[in-house]
Amino acid sequence: MAPPPSANLPLGERVLALAQTLQFAWFSGHLVLLLCIFRYSLSFITFNYTTSTARFTYRTAFVSAALTYGIVVYKTWRARQKVGAKNVGVIGLLADENVQYLAMALVWLLSPQYSIVMLPYGIYSVFHVATYTRNNVIPTIQPNKAPAGASPGTKSQSANPLAEAIGNFVKQYYDASMSIVSALEITIWARLFLSAIFFQRRSWILIGIYTVFLRTRFAQSSHVQESFRMLESRIDSLVGAQGTPPAARSVWEGVKTGTRQFHDATDISKYTNGSAVPKKTS
Repeated sequence: MAPPPSANLPLGERVLALAQTLQFAWFSGHLVLLLCIFRYSLSFITFNYTTSTARFTYRTAFVSAALTYGIVVYKTWRARQKVGAKNVGVIGLLADENVQYLAMALVWLLSPQYSIVMLPYGIYSVFHVATYTRNNVIPTIQPNKAPAGASPGTKSQSANPLAEAIGNFVKQYYDASMSIVSALEITIWARLFLSAIFFQRRSWILIGIYTVFLRTRFAQSSHVQESFRMLESRIDSLVGAQGTPPAARSVWEGVKTGTRQFHDATDISKYTNGSAVPKKTS
């Protein structure tokens, strides 16, 4: 993340310099996304989520999401071009987490409304906005200047209380929030599956696309893997209880077997000379 403008500049020039960066557009996109989710949630809890205002805020949220992830993908591409890195190919491109979320943002933008799909983007945006505010916005508005007479490059020892509070919030809740995101992503698949059972509009197309997305997330994210393990353990416990019909146990075993076969058949490392997709903790 780029540093904030120089503390020696006047406030107006610092703010202008910050606002002219591509990173500020990324921050603004996340902020607009959060505002849209908040506005849409008001419509949702009052059962007015089919109104024109609700539809507009829903679509705007995913326009903002596509903008923010598109900026990250673009900056990554520019960075690779500057250092002369070789082309990563289609598999390498699709393995990029930001490309995945950009693609899904465009899918949700063009698809029927599913309110739950906004939540993972919203949780990510909370931390992106918080981190950018701490590292860039606060130092721009209220920079920590070095004491008078200090040598060049000396940093002030005083820390902004708000910046410290934001930093503590991110450290304390980030991992737990990523676990919530992974659980939501699994829940979204279940929601799409129910839609497909009832043959709702575009549901079979959506569940196919989303299954590819979730399979990729499982390969990369330890949080998604842990959420699947917890789900499997809970269902095992329920099915293994006394009084559970043998047919239910047989169905569950069939589901687990089919899921493992699907996992093995779609293991990308088999088709990339054994080089597995890099795992992430998000």
